[in-house]
Amino acid sequence: MKKFVYALVILMAIIHQDVWWWDNKRLVFDFMPLGLFYHALFSCMAAGVWALAIKWAWPSDIEEWAEADDEQGGEQ
Repeated sequence: MKKFVYALVILMAIIHQDVWWWDNKRLVFDFMPLGLFYHALFSCMAAGVWALAIKWAWPSDIEEWAEADDEQGGEQ
């Protein structure tokens, strides 16, 4: 699943460059420019991708190592 998350991050970096909406004057919901609406949706998608990254690609072995040091008493 890590490779899937990495692929999603790369895809998000590519589609973030939204040159196709720059000259569009259309309004969404009669008040929001289409480019701004796109970036609002993009932000929600990015939050979802990072949630997947935390669930599937988080380095749990490093977290376990850090917690094990705390149980040994820390600095003396």
